[in-house]
Amino acid sequence: MKAFVLRSYGSSLQLTDIDRPVPGDGEVLVRVRATSVQPYDWHLMRGEPYVARLMAGGPGLRKPPFDIPGADVAGEVEEIGKGVTEFAPGDEVYAMPKQGGFAEYVCVPESELVRKPANLSFEEAAAVPMAANTALIALRDQARVQPGQQVLVNGASGGVGTFAVQLAKAFGARVTGVCGRRNVGMVRSIGANEVIDYTKEDFTRAGRHYDVLVDIAGSRPASACRRVMARKGTLVLVGGPAGRWLQPASHVFATLAVAPFMSQRVAVADVVRCTENKRNLTTLAELIEGGEVHPVIDRSYPFKEVPAAVGYQEAGHAAGKVVIAV
Repeated sequence: MKAFVLRSYGSSLQLTDIDRPVPGDGEVLVRVRATSVQPYDWHLMRGEPYVARLMAGGPGLRKPPFDIPGADVAGEVEEIGKGVTEFAPGDEVYAMPKQGGFAEYVCVPESELVRKPANLSFEEAAAVPMAANTALIALRDQARVQPGQQVLVNGASGGVGTFAVQLAKAFGARVTGVCGRRNVGMVRSIGANEVIDYTKEDFTRAGRHYDVLVDIAGSRPASACRRVMARKGTLVLVGGPAGRWLQPASHVFATLAVAPFMSQRVAVADVVRCTENKRNLTTLAELIEGGEVHPVIDRSYPFKEVPAAVGYQEAGHAAGKVVIAV
């Protein structure tokens, strides 16, 4: 099969012919029809922030922990391993294996694989797993959003942000999205009750108060965010500005350091360590098929242009998701 292989941190992805993987016990071989790009992928490729290499240790200290990036996949079951009972060849599925998506085939444990939402194309389905799962963890699990609450999403126009706006609405909240001028209309169209253009207004000085603040952009310190939060509100950290040494980790660490001195609760939406991916993707499929959530796609690239897709996403201007048709 063909795959884009990463040999070392900072190197270019190389389109390479390699052996097709063979599913082991409890695994499913998926023929990848589409994948998507997200910050997780290019952070891995760059090995940045450097502190993440130290935290990972082991094989991730000197070289990438795996050769083929690509956290999301949507495709068809090609072959099943011993003990697999839920799927059969030809089934349309999607998953968040965290690696291997930039290839024509990938093996995924049956315990992490879910049937693709019937009303989505493969490209649309590939836009869902990591971004929507992150938003779901932030809103349902960490913030515990309730009907009628006021929710602000800082970074509402990106991959996670577009799902966060829609999920908050699905949970019955009143949603304010923060984004740049060119995306105001799009964020409003996916359900935001109010949209703040950060180039014109600082949301931390707008005089409004929110029960939940989902901070994806990481553009304001905790001291500023707490000004607009209800006394017993929840601040959920998702990301922050990119950097070589510490960011976005330093933004998260700095906020957690002051959390004990805040009346508001501070939590982190950590999708990488989530152990409930199958349950979460099943929930998301139900919401999608029910018409409450739909992926927003900025651009779609052909498989041969994976490096260009990564570069476009890394530039930080994507409104919604960047997907790749394999």
